[in-house]
Amino acid sequence: MSRKRSPAAKQPAAIIGAGIAGIATAVRLALQGHRVTVFEAQDSFGGKMHQFELPGGYRFDAGPSLFTLPALVDELFRLAGRDPQDHFRYERLDPITQYFFADGTRLTAWADAGKFAAEVEAKLGVPATDVTGFLRRSGQAYAATESTFLHKSLHKAGTYLSKDVLGALAALPSLGLTGTMHQRHASAFTDPRLVQLFDRFATYNGSDPYQAPATLSLIPHLEHGIGAFYPEGGIYSIARSLVELAEELGVAFRYNEPVEEILTAAGQVTGLRTAQDIYDFGVVVSNMDVVPTYRRLLPTQPAPERTLGQPRSSSALIFYWGVTHDFIELGLHNIFFSQDYRQEFRAIFEEKTVADDPTVYVNITSKKSPADAPAGHENWFVMVNVPHNQGQDWDALIQKTRRAVLDKVSRVLGHNIEPLLRAEQVWDPRGIEQRTSSFGGALYGSSSNNALAAFLRHPNFSGKLHGLYFCGGSVHPGGGIPLCLLSAKIVAGLIN
Repeated sequence: MSRKRSPAAKQPAAIIGAGIAGIATAVRLALQGHRVTVFEAQDSFGGKMHQFELPGGYRFDAGPSLFTLPALVDELFRLAGRDPQDHFRYERLDPITQYFFADGTRLTAWADAGKFAAEVEAKLGVPATDVTGFLRRSGQAYAATESTFLHKSLHKAGTYLSKDVLGALAALPSLGLTGTMHQRHASAFTDPRLVQLFDRFATYNGSDPYQAPATLSLIPHLEHGIGAFYPEGGIYSIARSLVELAEELGVAFRYNEPVEEILTAAGQVTGLRTAQDIYDFGVVVSNMDVVPTYRRLLPTQPAPERTLGQPRSSSALIFYWGVTHDFIELGLHNIFFSQDYRQEFRAIFEEKTVADDPTVYVNITSKKSPADAPAGHENWFVMVNVPHNQGQDWDALIQKTRRAVLDKVSRVLGHNIEPLLRAEQVWDPRGIEQRTSSFGGALYGSSSNNALAAFLRHPNFSGKLHGLYFCGGSVHPGGGIPLCLLSAKIVAGLIN
């Protein structure tokens, strides 16, 4: 078990967790010639990206609802010699989001930056040139930094010796490392509603715009520059299509078999132990949150306490509602803003509770996939950003927040929503933690509420155990579908 392993050998590889990063890692390692086995505690794949149905014919994507950077999925099929469109299709959204502000203003976010800017000028009075200029700078910052900070490990010296770093260094003065997202947006726009709109992009990685560095103001480029997309069949089709590809490549999936321990000897990984058996593996990749990976699966190994102790990202409280009405004013993505955004984030990150007046996100996939709800009905995925689980009275918070959401949406739409609810299910941070092993139910691992957060994330490899790697939202480069896919790419590069 402790024999010396050659780094050049194609060791059999185990993936812990069949979330999107674990699936993508399995595909890449199989293409590199590894024999890959994925161990999953649940009875199916997807992690947060799973689906379910409620009585009455309502289908829901349980977790992620926004899809950006689809080229990262296409790349996996092309690497395998497949035409992506034979396996996975999607459309670019236009419009992207319907915004509803507390003062009654309504705004449509169009895919075309010029059209969106014109909408902002007409509705909010902000010059269109201010909007297009901001989005152009957002795109420039993204282009200058993505190859260094997203596609490579930040914990390898070779990353900083590449030519891409020169572009990133040249962009540093414009990235706003010393200011916050909110400060950057407030200096760019005089209208507080537009500031609030751009501040919300901090929630894409579970952070607070009043603390997160201005660097994250490049996030809007993902939607307004590259585009937001909807996969045919919903978000779950991403995981399903990649699992089918992985199985074609010979990857084995072992469901209902949680890993109990990562076995090690003489500073290297030797295998895994489950309730069913002990397995030999020369490579182990954990797609589980790094905190339970160390606490539960590596009980005899020293844990990187500074990394594991980083502040957690926000979590989510989600209501899944079958609604017996068709609201023509709503689209696939809808945001109902709070009156006091600063207080909302103070409640989440400082008071560890849910604001009395929360911002409400409503995702309705039946707008794009009519079969997701009966004719004339809609399937509402209703999400509020909340703190990660620290023992709060969630039962009380759920009831309070449900009432606040129903009152807000009913008031804005001029239609009493509660009598329209035919089916309902709730997912709170406790359930997220239980199902996905995300520590505290935090959706993105650690938050990005300081300028060094990216460097303080756990690396994609172990510095102490040869053969141990990490992918998924709790490690570099972060959470969300695109970054999880990029973590798989980084891990495969390190192993190869």
